[in-house]
Amino acid sequence: MASPFRIMTVCTGNICRSPMAEVVLKARLAEAGLGDAVEVWSTGVSSEEHGNPIDRRASAVLREAGYTVPRRSARRVTAADLGSADLVLAMTAGHARRLRDLTDRPVVHLYREFDPAAPAVDGLDEHLLDIDDPWYGGMDDFRTTLAQVEAGAGGVVAAAREALARR
Repeated sequence: MASPFRIMTVCTGNICRSPMAEVVLKARLAEAGLGDAVEVWSTGVSSEEHGNPIDRRASAVLREAGYTVPRRSARRVTAADLGSADLVLAMTAGHARRLRDLTDRPVVHLYREFDPAAPAVDGLDEHLLDIDDPWYGGMDDFRTTLAQVEAGAGGVVAAAREALARR
């Protein structure tokens, strides 16, 4: 069996946005029959939440939407992560800049680049594709984040399928 296509999602502390994207992508890839061919994991650009579980509000919103939420611990992105990922999906332009400072591989993209309804932007306007941090908000903010993640999931699945077909 060929090695899996590897996708990493990245946010700040790895307790809200990136694990939400990880959960959604794993579910969508499984639904598309690609669960065994694509590996998904998440990290953060900061170590401030290292070892903490997914935020309870993020977990609640995911479960409310029908997703299974695994036990997991937050961790900071490493050079090895960036070296082994085929696709790195940053939640904000700021995260993407930090990741691009760590690698010269052309694998870093904004998650919302895969959302067909997202605005078309050039490098100067990348922040328009940011997935807002729900941390300081309420449950509706987490629902908005989930909606943004779900909106891009189909495009990510399609990109993974295309990449696998080229192998």
